[in-house]
This record gives sequence, C-alpha cells and structure tokens, in this order.
Amino acid sequence: MSGGAWEAAADLVVVGSGIAGLTAALGAAELGLRVVVVTKDAADAGATTWAQGGVAVVLGDVPGDSVETHVADTITTGAGLCDAAAVASILADGPAAVTRLRARGATFDRARTGALARTREGGHSAFRVIRAGGDATGAEIERALLGAARERGVALLTGQLAVDTLRADDGGVAGLALLDDAGRAGLLRAPAVLLATGGYGQLYASTTNPATATGDGLALALRAGAPAADLEFVQFHPTVLHVPGAGGTGVRPLVTEAVRGEGGVLRDRTGARFMVGVHPLAELAPRDVVAAAITRRLAETGAECVWLDATGVEDVARRFPTVTASCRAAGIDPVREPIPVTPAAHYACGGVLTDAAGRTPVRGLYAAGEVARTGLHGANRLASNSLLEGLVVGARAAHAVAAELAVPRSLPSGAAPARVLAVADRPVVQRAMSAGAGIGRDAAGLAAASDAVEAATGPGTAGDRADVEDAALTLLAAAVLAAAGTRTETRGCHVRTDHPERDDAWQRASLIVTLDNAGRPVVSTNLPAVAA
Repeated sequence: MSGGAWEAAADLVVVGSGIAGLTAALGAAELGLRVVVVTKDAADAGATTWAQGGVAVVLGDVPGDSVETHVADTITTGAGLCDAAAVASILADGPAAVTRLRARGATFDRARTGALARTREGGHSAFRVIRAGGDATGAEIERALLGAARERGVALLTGQLAVDTLRADDGGVAGLALLDDAGRAGLLRAPAVLLATGGYGQLYASTTNPATATGDGLALALRAGAPAADLEFVQFHPTVLHVPGAGGTGVRPLVTEAVRGEGGVLRDRTGARFMVGVHPLAELAPRDVVAAAITRRLAETGAECVWLDATGVEDVARRFPTVTASCRAAGIDPVREPIPVTPAAHYACGGVLTDAAGRTPVRGLYAAGEVARTGLHGANRLASNSLLEGLVVGARAAHAVAAELAVPRSLPSGAAPARVLAVADRPVVQRAMSAGAGIGRDAAGLAAASDAVEAATGPGTAGDRADVEDAALTLLAAAVLAAAGTRTETRGCHVRTDHPERDDAWQRASLIVTLDNAGRPVVSTNLPAVAA
C-alpha cells in the first residue's frame, strides 16, 4: 500500500471488537486515551459472540474451590508448557475482571438460591464456570461491552481490515494501513496498536470458528517482526454437531462442553460409553484427551460420528437453548435422541508472544485474547479460561499502553511500504491442513501438507479482504506446519502418531516462530524478552 485515501490519528488503535479488544478499548478510554477500534466485519461478528460455555473464575462462593485449585487444573491441562507465573497472575485477577464486566452491564445466570449459577467443564475439578443465557455467554458479554463502548463514545470503525503496520524510526509500530470493503485505503497513525483479532480456525476445512478467524492479526504481527509461540497446539473441540451428508466441512455448530458437565455422556455406534476407563474424569477429561479418544473410536468402528447422549440432562432444552436450536435445525431433538458429534478445529493455544499484560517484543505492538500467547494455555487450553484471559489481559494492556505512552516517540509521516504477499488458494490450504495437521499428525503427513501449500503458493497483493485473509492463512499454514514438524513428541493437543509419547526433553520448551528476510517461518527455542 503506497498511500491512504484518508488519514486519522489516535493514541491507541485496537484491532478487533471481541472481549479482549473492547475490554482494552474501554480501559484505555477510561484512562484518558484517544482510542479507535477497527474491525473487518460487523462489530459482533467475531468468536466472542459464539462462545457458549462461560467464564472460568473463582469468586469465593463455591465451597472447596480456590484460585490455587484453578491454577493447578490449568497447569495440569496445559501439559507442562504453561508459564506458571502467568497462570497464577491472570487467574488471581479473574474476580476483579468479572466485577468490572458486570459493572459494564453483563448479566449472568443465577441458581434457584439467587447465587450465580455454575457449571463444570472438561479438566475442571470444581463447578466454577459462570454462564449467561444458558449457553449464550459470549453473546451476552459482547452485547454488554459494545453497549458500554458506545456509551463511552469509543470510536468504532467496521468494515476496516488491518493490512500492514506503519513503522517508527525506532523500529516499533506506529499505526496501521487499512483497507475497507470497497478497496479504499486508509492510514491510522498511533504510537500503540493492540491486536485482538482472534485465532486461525479457518486454516481447517472443519471448524467451530466464524469466517473472520483467518489469522490476519497474527500474520500482521509476524510481518512486523514479532515472534509467535506454541503455534502447533491447535485445540480441536471434541463435540461439534455432525450433520449427515454435509461432508464434515465448513463452519460447524458447537455443542458446548457444559452439556457433558451437566451429565451428558459420549457413546459409540453400539451405544457403549467409551470414555470410561480412558481417563479418571471420563467425559470431563481435558479436551485433547476426549478429542483423541473420539478420533480413535471413529477409526476403530468406521463410523462418521459418535453420539452425545443428553437425554438424561434435566430440562436440556431450557438449559442449552443455543445447542437445542442448532440440533433442531438439523432435524435432531436432543431431548429425545443423542446428538451426533465429531471433533473440529476450535482454538489456537499459541499466538503472538506477549507477557501477561499484552506487551510484545516490538515496541508499540500489543496483543490480547486468542491471537496472543501469554503462557496461560500451554499445550492445551483449560475450558472457559479464554474469556477470562481476554478480560484480564485486555484490561492490563490498557494500563501498559497508558504507562508507555508517557515516553514520547518519534512517529513517521510516510505510509506503509507496499508488500508482495505469498498467497495460496484457500481450499488447498484447508484440505492440506486438515489432512496433515489435524488431531493425529506424523512426519509424512506434515511434509505432504507443506509440499501441497508450497506448490499452490504464488505472489499476490493486498487488493481486497480475500487477498489479505488468504495470504495470512498461507503464512500461518507454513508456520504451524514448521512448528508441528519440529516438535517430535506428543503433548497436549499436538498428537504425533509417529512419536506417541511425551518426551521430557521438550518439557517447558516452547517453539518460537519468526520470519526470515524472505518472509519464511523459522523455528527456534530462543524465548525473546518483551519490550520494556
């Protein structure tokens, strides 16, 4: 991009209007900063709105539960790759974050006693997940935060895709080059940019993620010189709705883990419960365990799906209205019959390397939410920790930006340089990733996927949204495949069938991905420091 059809300035530009981005924007506005939120789609089109289960948080009103227990559950689920200090810090700030969210208008479900209703999900040792609308927690949070942002007068620009970063004389980030739906260019100059763009579920042919989850924020950060970490750990949700004849592709309706938390059980084609004996928590084992067990059972039986039997869940239609509506739209009545389910790509445990306040090693660049890797999730995310992370780190990032803007910086007057982007056809990328980098991976499959993506890749430009998204997916496919090929062990949601055991040589060794001078992913284990 050589110029801008329009220009504007702010103290902070937030890219993304989900839970992390809006929390950061509100916090920064309350600290007196000029904030602009940009999003490439409608304000509520991201993954936050789609979140069903809830927010995992210890509020002190559940007997026997504690922040320390929540920390232990998180670290156990993270399979040795969590940053213990980040886990303890983020989870300890959970109660205050939820209090702020409720003050901004979010309403959570209550039990008959009047206390906040709780549910339990996989990997949790207590009923600590608070929810809204039965299984519409994300939609309620999005509604409240958008309302609060509008009341506060936070500038919100929809239909604006972040294409590239502007760079300052000190090498840091100094704003963004944008592209709108009509292909018109724009520049937003700011000494701070916060990425809250979500994950990269659209790398796969079957995903629970919305169409916006194309990883363009992560690709933008890599091109700006920021490192990423733990990209090989893509969490597959064990239970998404399987519709016979649909081919198992596209965006798939989620069947929240809370259905199992309320008593739903998994059965194979014979009606047998197959999670009993696989893990002490059976259906409530961590997601990587359940997804892998389902995949094995499908291979053993030759079936297209397994079944989640929720017929014994009390008042299932009222408790899970979103799930019930999705099922009934597909001709399935969860009140009377089991729900056909299979795993699908769901959550990126890795992302832009940050500290627990969203700082990256690139000055002026911050990240929060699924796009970031704080060390909370490790090799496998504990259910419902993601919404809490967005609340906590989003708020912290606002304070970090305000503190660091106290030091003046020299910002450029020029535009972002034009880039030639490497782009492959999206269906080719998705087929290759699904075949070679799904739940079970091996060296041959990863190499074949890399070859397929590389063969389909050619030069392209940022002419429109599809170009930018496809370039991001192409880059991230190469990065994920490089990291997955390097980690020769099975850990968390990275399952190597040719290296089926956990290898202690990899314990606490996060793989770092950066780009070389030619824009190709390079993998190392050298953990850089974040910008001070």
